[in-house]
Amino acid sequence: MKMDLDTLGILPPTHAPSDCEPTHAEIEQVLLDRLGRVRHELVKRDLAAVVLFDPAHVRYATGSRNMQVYSSRNPARYAFVPAEGPVVLFEFSGCEHLAKHLPTVDEIRPAKAISYYFNEKNTEAVTRAWADEITDLVRQCGGGQRIGIESATPEAAFMLQRNGFEVLDAQAPLELARAIKVPNEIKMIRSSLRAVEEGVHKLEMAIKPGMSENAVWSRLHQHIIETDADFVETRLMNSGPRTNPWFQECSDRIIQDGELVALDTDVVGRYGYYADFSRTFLCGDGQPSQAQKDLYAMAYEQIRTNMQNIRPGISFKEYAERAWQLPEAYKARRYFALAHGVGMNGEYPYIVHREDIDDKGYDGIIEPGMTLCVESFIGHEKGGEGVKLEEQLYVRDDGKVELLSDYPFDSRLLGYT
Repeated sequence: MKMDLDTLGILPPTHAPSDCEPTHAEIEQVLLDRLGRVRHELVKRDLAAVVLFDPAHVRYATGSRNMQVYSSRNPARYAFVPAEGPVVLFEFSGCEHLAKHLPTVDEIRPAKAISYYFNEKNTEAVTRAWADEITDLVRQCGGGQRIGIESATPEAAFMLQRNGFEVLDAQAPLELARAIKVPNEIKMIRSSLRAVEEGVHKLEMAIKPGMSENAVWSRLHQHIIETDADFVETRLMNSGPRTNPWFQECSDRIIQDGELVALDTDVVGRYGYYADFSRTFLCGDGQPSQAQKDLYAMAYEQIRTNMQNIRPGISFKEYAERAWQLPEAYKARRYFALAHGVGMNGEYPYIVHREDIDDKGYDGIIEPGMTLCVESFIGHEKGGEGVKLEEQLYVRDDGKVELLSDYPFDSRLLGYT
């Protein structure tokens, strides 16, 4: 069953190939525009350059993809992105040929892997040489004493400081650059979602009594690899009593007839873009209990209400104040965010519940160009099953809001069959 979007003032998803598959020329322009957004944020902060290790940030700024999961824990490839001047991609040894076609990369050099794993007793010397090379690049680009770095080693930052730099966190400029989507970037996001939706359909068809959670979950993994996605970032699929509280990872538990099965896709999909929506299904051919329908109805109403409140110009705190009121017995196990940004991963902003604003929240404005996920988890504080739902939306430049995710809700759990 699809949600009635007209009553919410939200545009429906599109499946038109021209809206879901960028051309080669559009892809190249997206890469250049993303790099332009990064440089814009560097100039705003008077940063001479950033050194990016996070594989999602390297891909955002340069378009290069290589060993994404491996690179998330090994500082063995990175990118030097100056506010002005040549972009240098430092690629893993033997992989220099992978990025030669990219219009965003001016030079490719072999990376200096700055970790004990690679260098043992030579780590300090290699890190010093790494810092000297970065220092030379900054000087070639006109100098400057402020530089951003991320996800490396403490010694890397210390070495840059010894070379006279003020070292700052590169995450802030990258998060804010990514938060506003450039033209045609949304086509890549739609493409990722359409592929993952097909995978979730295969997963749903595999939900049968006697199947293990892991066996069902694997259907999504197989499909996303077949469709040129990268990987699933989490293991969030569970069944029956494991659906509450949330964040119980997929296991070898056998799914029983009549149980709820809940999932959050969290797929780094086609073109490196996150496909992030959640659904809860009913295992078997029977009808749900009244308790299951009540849980689902609350989650559905929370999603509907909070989707309707996504509008450009609304502050994060105003959004939280307008949000659907959780019944008291369900507040303790609420999902930690009402909504969050989404692009290549979950990203800025995170908008928390009104109860959490003072301790965990921050304010800001929902802006055109943002893509946001609206979240719901409903689980009673005393236990029992839970329901997870989530939708992905786009705040367009014309001020309208478009639903990006397009997967039906369970009509049995909604009480329509």
